[in-house]
Amino acid sequence: MKSKNLVRRMAPWGYGLLLCGLVAAPLLGAYPVFVMKLMCFALFACAFNLLLGYTGLLSFGHAAFLGGAAYVTGHAIKSWGMTPELGLLVGTASGAFLGLIFGWLAIRRQGIYFSMITLALAQMLFFVCLQAPFTGGEDGLQGVPRGKLFGLFDLSSDIHMYYLTLVVVVAAFALIVRTIHSPFGQVLKAIKENEPRAISLGYDVARFKLLVFVISAALAGLAGSLKTVVLGFATLSDVHWTASGQVILMTLVGGMGTLSGPILGSAVVVMLENKIGEFGHFLVGLTGVEWFSSLGESVTIVTGLIFVVVVLAFRRGIMGELITWLGKRR
Repeated sequence: MKSKNLVRRMAPWGYGLLLCGLVAAPLLGAYPVFVMKLMCFALFACAFNLLLGYTGLLSFGHAAFLGGAAYVTGHAIKSWGMTPELGLLVGTASGAFLGLIFGWLAIRRQGIYFSMITLALAQMLFFVCLQAPFTGGEDGLQGVPRGKLFGLFDLSSDIHMYYLTLVVVVAAFALIVRTIHSPFGQVLKAIKENEPRAISLGYDVARFKLLVFVISAALAGLAGSLKTVVLGFATLSDVHWTASGQVILMTLVGGMGTLSGPILGSAVVVMLENKIGEFGHFLVGLTGVEWFSSLGESVTIVTGLIFVVVVLAFRRGIMGELITWLGKRR
């Protein structure tokens, strides 16, 4: 209890510092596109954490919402000529629609059966994206224009795009915080802790699970839509099952069931992937041995080792262990 009270007092300061850092990042020389990619994956991880960390539902198919919405947004902007704000809305709505279908089919199952149903449905969507003509197949959907926001702000400018991304991600994170601290969020926590007791208290558990699944899918879809607008393309890697495994890793590394954990976990995983590739190129230039260029492909081995270490040594994740340690110090 003391650790929770301490976290509640310190959290606004921590989020305030993080927000100030993100606002000032482009002015301090940070590469805007890379930071925008970090924010998109942070939103994806926070959306997944809402489902796993606060409701106890482990989905192996969350990449379907990220990648499906990415393709829908890219096609809507490129082929239908939609403005970026409408493209983001359509992508988010498509994520919510997919979440409704997936949830309706999977939510009445529990444990590993629920997880495997979500994985099977996500793989079905993957093969649809592989074969559908508008997705570009293995080449992906390329050349998605950023356009102009409300017809006024030219998003081809990385600075304009950066601050739009920041506003959208902060607003989505505020929605997650509000959801968790609402009476609805308290019911979700009760379902995670003791589902039979929640049922005995008269709550329609299936309806609550379906609703939080749709919310999580919609936010994951928003992350995928935003990523497509930022990068200008959507690929099969966004909808592949490895993306679902990646978001699970982000959540567990950062701290499942904490608000800031997925943000930290996504930063660790994305930056690790980027730095391994850079390190391989550095060794090639230093030694002249081309074999080191393959280090970038070994990122899954390194992230797998990190996952094993976190599960064995930091069961609560980085932020979970830090919060517990602060509580003990207090």
